[in-house]
Amino acid sequence: MPIAGIIAEYNPLHAGHVRLMEETRRLLGPDTAILCVMSGDFVQRGDFALAPKRARAAAAVESGADLVLELPLPWAVSTAETFSAGAVELLEATGIVTHLAFGSECGSAAALNRVASALNSEAFDERVRDELRAGDTFAAARQRAAAALTSREDAALLETPNNILGVEYCKSLQRLQSKIQPVTVLRTGAAHDDETGASSSAIRALLRKGERETALSLMAPAMRIAYELEEGENHAPVFYETCERAILARLRSMEAADFAALDPGREGLRNRLYQAVRNGVTVEEVLTAAKTKRYPLARLRRMVLCAYLGLTEIPDHVPYARPLAANAAGRSLLAAMRKKSVIPVLTKPAAVHRLPEDAIRLFELEVRAAGLYALAYPSPGPGGGEWRARPVML
Repeated sequence: MPIAGIIAEYNPLHAGHVRLMEETRRLLGPDTAILCVMSGDFVQRGDFALAPKRARAAAAVESGADLVLELPLPWAVSTAETFSAGAVELLEATGIVTHLAFGSECGSAAALNRVASALNSEAFDERVRDELRAGDTFAAARQRAAAALTSREDAALLETPNNILGVEYCKSLQRLQSKIQPVTVLRTGAAHDDETGASSSAIRALLRKGERETALSLMAPAMRIAYELEEGENHAPVFYETCERAILARLRSMEAADFAALDPGREGLRNRLYQAVRNGVTVEEVLTAAKTKRYPLARLRRMVLCAYLGLTEIPDHVPYARPLAANAAGRSLLAAMRKKSVIPVLTKPAAVHRLPEDAIRLFELEVRAAGLYALAYPSPGPGGGEWRARPVML
């Protein structure tokens, strides 16, 4: 039986996400099991997730997934490369995943694999360094370096967000020498970060503007129900602005040296952010003041979020697999994982005390972050719940 991994945030889940699961089963067979790796309470663009992770995971299971594992925090709030590497490593570590399914603007796994091979080559690093000396963004330098090693047509795939993630997934699979096969579905409809269509970004933008009913209509049916339940408990919507003063207080309490740990090797960026923090009275003012052509907004958002969460390093490896939600088929996947996974499967939080010290430190970081996330609820909630939380079994 094929077991397809899907890497996602579901922030929130919409029809495009459901379509990917349906298309994956169409391509691989109707008996294909779907195992998702999903970001938790914080997401890759450096923001708070719109609704708590277990609600989003349960909605995913009710919409076609069988099992949802949490992508640990350090990888969930990192660059596309590190985000992808952590998620692919987790899928590989389960020992049961046969395919990695994802959407892309090109719909060609072969083309994405070619670009990934170029970016993994020894010649790429030297070429991209040469291109960066021109003072352009890393994205532009990367594309020109890729074009020199493949073709302009293949390198142009690096211009769109889902293709970029697809390339990163393929890079990670190649580096791990994984037997997991990439499968891509042609993405249709609104782009990943389009705030005008039916994307997750658009739904979040509508909620920020108070257009609740329109936003709800764009969510997958199970996500809408889950969201309304969380809303009824005053656990949604979650926006960083609720904790804005706490974030600014944390930033202003930091010394210049503290910013170095957030982005080592980029002295200009951390210095700009340190100076901007002294003058900005909103997070957006800080980000706008620090942003330049070379230092994109997403990187700055991640730095600010990592500062708030006290996250200064990424472990060498994902140390455990933590389920968030599962159905009957997903429970069978968990049973198979317990036999084949190369890392512990953590269904009971108390079991973390039997893990190595690095895993315990990571879990304690997750506990602290969950407590900070709960402060952003419409009615702030208590911390410490992660020590008692179990997967949602449907």
